[in-house]
Amino acid sequence: MTAVLQLWQGEFVDDAEAGRRLAGLSERAGRVLARPLPTDVVLDACAAVGGRLADPDSDLYGRLAGQLPAGEAAGVLAELAAALTRQALERKLRRELGGLRPERLTRPDARATVYESWAPVGLLVHIAPSNAAAVAPLSVVEGLLAGNLNVLKTSSADSGLATALLTALGAADPSGLIAERVVVLRFASSRRDWLRTLCGQADGIAVWGGEDAVRAVGELAPPGCRVVEWGHRISFAYLTPGAAADDALLDALADDVCRFEQQACSSPQVVYLDTADTAELLAFAARFAERLAKVSDARPAPLPGTAEQAEITTVQQLARLEQHLGLTRVFAAEDGSWRVLADTRPALDASPLHRSVWVKPLPRAEIVATLRPMRRYLQTAAVGGDRPDLAALSRALLAAGVTRVTPVGSMLDGYEGEPHDGVYALQRYSRRVGVRAPGADFGDVACLDDLVAPPVLPPAPDAPLLGKEGVQRALATLDPRHAHLYFRSGGSTGAPALSVFTCDDYDNQMRAAAHGLLTAGFDPARDRAANLFYCGGMYGSFISFFSILERLDATQIPMAAGPDHAVVAEALVAHRADTVFGMPSYLWQLFHAEADRLRAYGGVKKVFYGGEHFTDEQRRVLREEFGVETIRSAAYGSTDLGPLGYQCTACEGSVHHVLTDLHTLEILDPLQDRPVAPGEPGRLVFTSRARSGQRLERYEIGDLGRAVEGPCACGSHVPRLELLGRHGDVVRVGTYFVNYRRVLRAAQERLAYHGEVQLLVAPGPGRELLTVRLDEQYAGDAAAAREALAAEVPELAAAEAEGLLTVAVETVPRAAFARTATSGKLRTVVDLR
Repeated sequence: MTAVLQLWQGEFVDDAEAGRRLAGLSERAGRVLARPLPTDVVLDACAAVGGRLADPDSDLYGRLAGQLPAGEAAGVLAELAAALTRQALERKLRRELGGLRPERLTRPDARATVYESWAPVGLLVHIAPSNAAAVAPLSVVEGLLAGNLNVLKTSSADSGLATALLTALGAADPSGLIAERVVVLRFASSRRDWLRTLCGQADGIAVWGGEDAVRAVGELAPPGCRVVEWGHRISFAYLTPGAAADDALLDALADDVCRFEQQACSSPQVVYLDTADTAELLAFAARFAERLAKVSDARPAPLPGTAEQAEITTVQQLARLEQHLGLTRVFAAEDGSWRVLADTRPALDASPLHRSVWVKPLPRAEIVATLRPMRRYLQTAAVGGDRPDLAALSRALLAAGVTRVTPVGSMLDGYEGEPHDGVYALQRYSRRVGVRAPGADFGDVACLDDLVAPPVLPPAPDAPLLGKEGVQRALATLDPRHAHLYFRSGGSTGAPALSVFTCDDYDNQMRAAAHGLLTAGFDPARDRAANLFYCGGMYGSFISFFSILERLDATQIPMAAGPDHAVVAEALVAHRADTVFGMPSYLWQLFHAEADRLRAYGGVKKVFYGGEHFTDEQRRVLREEFGVETIRSAAYGSTDLGPLGYQCTACEGSVHHVLTDLHTLEILDPLQDRPVAPGEPGRLVFTSRARSGQRLERYEIGDLGRAVEGPCACGSHVPRLELLGRHGDVVRVGTYFVNYRRVLRAAQERLAYHGEVQLLVAPGPGRELLTVRLDEQYAGDAAAAREALAAEVPELAAAEAEGLLTVAVETVPRAAFARTATSGKLRTVVDLR
């Protein structure tokens, strides 16, 4: 006989070694649980394994199929593959624990410095059933999503499916965090020493089985241990007379009976008819027997075991005896493959299974009184009836203790995020914990975990780089289920591009951006915010910040950027706005157009901007002339990717923390597709990890930046980057490459200029023409400015000297600058060629 090997934290050990380790399991749990398990890690591993299970040609599929009965393999593996998809698990996380990163200590109420999260119960023991192959590994996956150290106890006759699947799950995680949280022990329950040692150290025990099994485990559990009972349940169908006359519906009900031989808790064991008439009941039982015979013949049944057959025979013979009392009638197949047991008494009875069904009368007025005494055992009720029937009967059945109501024919089917036996498994495998911190010190701390250690992030996928054109092409085949919200970019660097989000994705991104805004110093308890971003034309900035402020429960004046600056300024004063959100170019125009009124008001103390950057001179003017105290980026983001980064109160200039809850960042060499050295500038490439529909992997956003090394003064360990402009800031003119930012810097440093700068490139009769536009309010003599810029930017002087370029400077009113129609952004380079 081959010795049984036990899976212990990624390695296989013999019984002797497993026994030695079992004694110190609690100490091991303490070491393991000190290292957080990000849900990202579990989602990535599950998605990888689920993809292999969905492929019948994969090695894993073949290996697991060989450990299951031939008739069950395809169904069980399909069930596992569907349950392990990222979409299914993300929906489960959102529904049961409120978000994709429930393990992070964040502020449920942005107005208070109280932090809450879901924490693991600790050492979670799963005592698996022997009659449902998929239950054990999926329970462990739930335990992993909750962050627990999971010990799965399977029976000595277990096929090894759970062990093989969980081994594959650990192998799919390069961090090793999953493997160290999984132990699978295969031994008989009669081995009381192991069972006692295992349960005696547990913080939680999930147990499947009847009352005796649950009671036995409860006796082994230490004080304070949470026992999660997934006991045996009884399910049934309830039909109105109209539904009972529908042959198609009866065929669907018969199919529910035949699937899995009624082994599932949601399988129908009883069919109730909304009647008190015995003749009507018996006539229905005869008709249903005909439909069951037809469906059963099309689905050959495996032979029950000896004990099961003995129970079936006993129940059937007892029912035949009671026929003489007028209480029952038996309809059964000659070969014993199915049986319908009509019983005039409405009390709920368990069936002996294997296609054995009770048919009983139960007038709807008596549902609660009849079924409520069995409420601890009730699970699923399939209702057959019209719309008013479904509504009324569902209420009565739920009041009686039922936890699921389904259509007839789908009793064994579920939906993503469905509670099990009336509870959410992830909540039963977790604890809700909280930290109350002093407001004076933590007002700008959105997440306590950021102060502890850098986030553990999965590596970037092994995939080709993705550009804007690839994103637009992929939209043509996007599943409509993932297309809820449509946004269009402002088009400041080219033609406007479309981006599509699910509602869940959008909500997740807005919550992450809201946390970033807290870190930037926005105080939702005190600040009065005017949202002056652009709105309309499917552009997302105004809508996004409306959503962000809404999630912060902030006071908001949703004005949007309007052409009448006087109206906007009047609203700011009238509603006592002390914080404004908007594009720098628009806010710059607003402050100058309404300079007298806003200086006199002096109430705008915070400016949060997006899409562009204020120059140092513009910041100085806003502070010294208008009394603004805080000028900070509201977010770094894009229409297609959503929010990408945020500033903390210690970030200067264009430095941002990366929103690692949403994205993985790579910085690649400007010319080659390889990572740059730490701190070197390169192309920013993002992979969105928290997006179910339009998933963007290794998307080259078009921005340049560099990683900022070392700890941040704010105390956060979240990585930082410094934005260095866009690829489009470099224009080729007169055979030379001219960098817009170099021209801007030259204007600021040589001319002490603090207005906007725009480059216009146009063809000429003999040479190209580059015109530098300056704001007439801040510009001096145009000819002197031209000489200073040509001297400071050698590419301009060289191109002119070679007769390839004519350089001009023009001073224009602020309204003459070209801007994008939807976002109002300044077009830094206008190429007219």
